[in-house]
Amino acid sequence: MKPAQLFLYPSATICLILAASAQSRPLFSLSKAFHALADQIQVPVLFPNPLTHNKNMPPPENDNTVSTGVIISDVIGKTQSIAIFSGLTRDIDSISRRLDDASQNATVLAPQNGVMRELKRKPWEDPQDYAAFGEKAYEGGEGEDRAHRNLRRFVEAHVVPLSPWEEGRKVKTLAGSEVWYETKEGKKVIQPHGVEVVSIADKVANGEVWVLAGSLA
Repeated sequence: MKPAQLFLYPSATICLILAASAQSRPLFSLSKAFHALADQIQVPVLFPNPLTHNKNMPPPENDNTVSTGVIISDVIGKTQSIAIFSGLTRDIDSISRRLDDASQNATVLAPQNGVMRELKRKPWEDPQDYAAFGEKAYEGGEGEDRAHRNLRRFVEAHVVPLSPWEEGRKVKTLAGSEVWYETKEGKKVIQPHGVEVVSIADKVANGEVWVLAGSLA
């Protein structure tokens, strides 16, 4: 993890520690850590928000400039509005390695912080787990493994393994779900979920980071 990312997200590794640790930790601790991360994001913005900074500049989605020599892992942490999700991408080794690999292109579909806070269930939860294992579904070593698998699946559902991504082209996310996008009233909309793309935060050598107004999982 880069020093700047450590400074920006002092709580970002909490989810990894709790979800992947061999030590038994109750679901309450996972929930507490997630909210600690969400609360941490409310600190003053350390980088300009592309949605509000310098309103005289064209909106990000109209900017076709690609930052050469820069990759997704270099920039995903700078957009404050997706800080919670970007923190989770660093907690999943397979995703972190991909975003740090200049030879593997990707389009990251990152839900805004408000979306992450208002999820009906936490990223590591699955109703089927509660049905099968009860309230202690995420306790103990097996429970932690279960939680980490769910968290990985949630993050993978928001990463398309290609860039550029043409309108109307159906492609499977890293989680295996099929998605595509359409343009409606000048806005990109991710289908079949009907989730609007608020902006394109970054365009770099190995892909793009899109800011979403909803979740795909």
